[in-house]
Amino acid sequence: MAGLLHSVDQKTQLVGQNRLELLLFSLDGKQMYGINVFKVREVLQCPELTELPKRHPVIRGVAHIRGGTISIIDLNNAIGNPPIKDLENAFVIITEYNRAVQGFLVDSVLRIVNMNWNQIHTPPAGSGQDNYLTAVTEVDNNIVEIIDVEKVLAEITPALNMELDDDVVLSQDESVDIDQIRVMIVDDSAVARKQIKRCMDKLGVGSDCFENGRLAYEHLRNLELEEGTDINDKYQLMISDIEMPEMDGYTLVAKVRADPNLSTMHVILHTSLSGCFNEAMVKKVGANSFLAKFSPEELAKQVNDHVLERTGIQLANL
Repeated sequence: MAGLLHSVDQKTQLVGQNRLELLLFSLDGKQMYGINVFKVREVLQCPELTELPKRHPVIRGVAHIRGGTISIIDLNNAIGNPPIKDLENAFVIITEYNRAVQGFLVDSVLRIVNMNWNQIHTPPAGSGQDNYLTAVTEVDNNIVEIIDVEKVLAEITPALNMELDDDVVLSQDESVDIDQIRVMIVDDSAVARKQIKRCMDKLGVGSDCFENGRLAYEHLRNLELEEGTDINDKYQLMISDIEMPEMDGYTLVAKVRADPNLSTMHVILHTSLSGCFNEAMVKKVGANSFLAKFSPEELAKQVNDHVLERTGIQLANL
């Protein structure tokens, strides 16, 4: 228990400081990639893989690790490149995304670097909609690409593209005005933004989407300063990812809470990060709740419950 508490304390030291630790790795060649250490359970030499019939082409097989069976995804192949050839010298990064554990096969693992989120930038213009990047940064004068893992997983596992069932959505009486109900969606993954927006659309809730915390915060400040808008009249709540370039979700919440005109805004941290650290993190930054991606029913319930409490309008039967 002491070890667990120490680990929680270590991880929460980065919370609200707009910092992260990146595990750097390569796939096939000199290009470096990065993954947030928060999502990494362990790194190990590629174990023996068992091939399964009718598996997705980018899944190289399954491995038996720590008493469990984990799918091993060839990350180079998953982003449109040739499969990694030298399995004997390859590595597997065991991660936890979207309530599931999976392994990513990589060519080599390099090192861990401590960075500030304002050093992480959105992909350059011209990257195209079909790229697998969610951010880029620079380490030792070398470009580091951060892969949109949620896009990779959504392509491999169609079940992740879940929709809110039609039968849970209530048909609103014409006398009920739900045009006033609007939310902010803040997420650097285009796939995640679309998933959340589809959920809000089914609820009949309007939404404005932002690619990172900096853009969302600047939008709120502009509304506050230039238009004199009462934020709680404009938006019922904010649904924000945690890992984002420029400004992470923790720092976004901390800034919102520190601003007297924004401090009462309801914020749901909605992220692929999961594990035993969530409660400590939410408490530290002052978010209203934490929700691991992606369950449209659970997200709809949190939005519905808050809207019902605040306006008396019920959006869904959940």
